[in-house]
Amino acid sequence: MSAPAPKLVRLLGGRDAALIVMGGIIGSGIFMNPSVVARFVGSGFLVMAVWVAGGVIALLGAGIFAELAARRPQDGGLYAYLRDAFHPALAFIFGWTLLLVSQSGGMAAAAVTFANYLATLATWHASNAGVAVVAIGTFTAINALGVRTGTTTQNAFMVLKILAIAAFAAIGLFVAHAAGPSMPVHVPPGGTLAVIGLAMVPVLFAYSGWQTSSFMTAELHQPQKTLPRGLIAGVVLVVALYLAVNATCLRVLGIGGLAATNTPASQVAGIAFGPIGLQIMAVVIALSTLGFLSNQILTSPRVYFQMATDGTFFKQLAWVNPRTHAPVLAILLQGLIAIVIALSGSYDQILNYVTCNDYIFFGLAAIALIVFRNRDARDPMAPKPFFRMPGHPVTTLLFLVAAWYVVGDTVLKSPHDTGIGIAILLSGLPVYALFARRRAAPAK
Repeated sequence: MSAPAPKLVRLLGGRDAALIVMGGIIGSGIFMNPSVVARFVGSGFLVMAVWVAGGVIALLGAGIFAELAARRPQDGGLYAYLRDAFHPALAFIFGWTLLLVSQSGGMAAAAVTFANYLATLATWHASNAGVAVVAIGTFTAINALGVRTGTTTQNAFMVLKILAIAAFAAIGLFVAHAAGPSMPVHVPPGGTLAVIGLAMVPVLFAYSGWQTSSFMTAELHQPQKTLPRGLIAGVVLVVALYLAVNATCLRVLGIGGLAATNTPASQVAGIAFGPIGLQIMAVVIALSTLGFLSNQILTSPRVYFQMATDGTFFKQLAWVNPRTHAPVLAILLQGLIAIVIALSGSYDQILNYVTCNDYIFFGLAAIALIVFRNRDARDPMAPKPFFRMPGHPVTTLLFLVAAWYVVGDTVLKSPHDTGIGIAILLSGLPVYALFARRRAAPAK
């Protein structure tokens, strides 16, 4: 009698879930995006209002995913929600897009951003692409050692980010001198609602990323409880940190100074500490991007693993190392594609391609919750979920509108890039058909 095949093991708890949620959201964007928002709205009050509104929408998204996890704690997270609510083909093209562009392109961009900031600090001259490859390779190897090793590494970076952002906010709010009166900001034409709508897009992008935590369902203790708790706690803490960063930038730079710079966090650090402050902020941003890279390499291979387990992708990716209980081949594939994109130098363009794709799937997640609620209402045997989305269906539909507003905005602003992104997404359909046909074929 053969021994059972090794499986993923449940080694992660609620604290891990919350830190993974935060690690999937916080990259380098929060250190630059406050300026983008300031240029749109031209008012300190509206800057804070837009970031609060974005935080509310992020909490709505976290609530939707929390109830999805409570109702359907299947392995694979969002991939499984799409598979069970709609069709395996839709779930496949979600994973296909993650692998080819969105997650891999995000990893490549994070690795190259880290290399760029490291170059400003180091005394040696090294290829930025080479440093990026080493960073991706290092985290690929760490995660191949097991989920506990990968998660501990991700958590360590996330704790450092929390401490760094908290210290930045404290220095800016209580130590640095406040800015005096500043020149008015010339905002885009249109009414208040129009400019707020424009500003919401970069804010919503800065808040996105909580969904990657759902990929870890197979390795969480009681995922129907720990993941909902982690989602809500993680997003609440991110909202608090983001508001603190924006309040700091407004106090030290003023609305005019904030709108006039592309590197607000670095400028605040420079005002507080002089030239050494610029170096300190470069270290903080480098660590933040490195932590984001660690998070993405930890989470996304679990989707490809589940695709292979379902029989709709290469079966080798479902292999689990019997010693580390990690999906090593799925992790290696993810790292390899991220390296190829980093070396190609096309990561920025790739991210433009898939800007709207992520929000298409966010909207579909909201619809999936409606589908599951209706199904469970007709099933007397359906278990009562640990968490229910407050205010459903109004709040769920509000999030759906916000998500697809971003889709519409990107289609109008970048129809060419959006078209390429949707074409990449749809290219997964014939690939899915090939794997589905192979799975359905009788064994000879």
